[in-house]
Amino acid sequence: MAFLGVVVGYTDRVNISVAAVAMKEQLGWSQTEKGLVLSAFFVGYLLFMFASGWLASRFGGKRVLGLSVLAWSLFTLATPLAASLSFGALLVARVGMGIGEAGLFPASYEMFGRWVPATERSRAIARLLSGIPLGTVLGTMVTGWLVGHFGWPMAFYSFGAVGLVWVAVWLTQVHNDPHSDPRVAKEERGLLPPPLPRGTRAPVPWRRLLVRPQVLAVIVGHFAATWNLYVLLSWLPSYFRDVQHLSIVNAGLFSAAPWLSMFVVIHFSASVADRMIARGVSATRTRKIMQCTGLLVSAVFLLALKNVQSAGAALVLICAATGIQGLVSCGYAPGIMDVAPRHASLLNGVSNTIATIPGVIGVAVTGWLVDVTGTYTAAFVLTATVSGVGALLFALLFRAEPLADEGVRVASGEVLQGGSR
Repeated sequence: MAFLGVVVGYTDRVNISVAAVAMKEQLGWSQTEKGLVLSAFFVGYLLFMFASGWLASRFGGKRVLGLSVLAWSLFTLATPLAASLSFGALLVARVGMGIGEAGLFPASYEMFGRWVPATERSRAIARLLSGIPLGTVLGTMVTGWLVGHFGWPMAFYSFGAVGLVWVAVWLTQVHNDPHSDPRVAKEERGLLPPPLPRGTRAPVPWRRLLVRPQVLAVIVGHFAATWNLYVLLSWLPSYFRDVQHLSIVNAGLFSAAPWLSMFVVIHFSASVADRMIARGVSATRTRKIMQCTGLLVSAVFLLALKNVQSAGAALVLICAATGIQGLVSCGYAPGIMDVAPRHASLLNGVSNTIATIPGVIGVAVTGWLVDVTGTYTAAFVLTATVSGVGALLFALLFRAEPLADEGVRVASGEVLQGGSR
């Protein structure tokens, strides 16, 4: 169900990337104004990310995730009305949607920290993150079809309604704690982290959580991956429309293909990563191989785009650049639980807060660069540079070792009262 929540989240997140092509033409936006609309989501996403991590650790992932999907679905439904009122109202609606989606991953990580054995982290996180490309594929393809046949408002009405259906199922069918779920066998519960005694909570080692090299590596790797992800999510339909001169419907279809390649790579790499660890390759080395390969190879393909002359060749290179990014789902992403299994939602909240900056800056700067240079080349070169720097720092700093507090308590099940040592 969390996987389906990610699918719903990304259909709602990317539909405006396709719809904005028609909205720009109808409402007379410049590329810079369109960039502001696309980046407004990330303002709310960034501002509420850490708070979402804290709320998930305090009240449980089930509640936070359910309320998050409800909030962003309502703002999705309200988007056409906001656009009809004013440009400012549309920006407010997009910020509100970002606030709603901020709880998606911290709440999921909070639940995974209690539901997923350490030996299955790569596959579990990869399964969750594979909802990103799948939701993007569905969002771009279906939005292109809806815009072409019914107009751009229908994309927001349709996807918003799907989110409300998901909320109803989630709140009635999903348990919050695996130890109280009768569907989880006793032997399976033995593989999970021990439950916290009633009325207690695991202490938060803030000093270690914020200053250790492996935490910095996770944040840097996350930042580099999302810069690549958010720029491509937001601007691929426009690239195929403006540079390759495709119709809005075909731009949506072409933009969907790269995310399908990422979906395939995510699932393949998860199996490979867990198999590597099972055969004795250290988790540290495995995470570094996956993260650095994904970032560096993607950068090479993006740099090659400047010499492309046809839509077909561009599609091949973008599919390769986006697909290989699927490897990072086995890099920084499970690395969050390697470093802080008891506080995965909080670390994800901190990391994702910083990793959302590319959604605000990277997406808006891309629009500005396109306006100034008249091409997408500078934007792709900047994205490739960020990927290269991120790969280098992750390789130097990351270690798949839990913080000292985490290691003791996860191994022994010891929990301190009151949240302090």
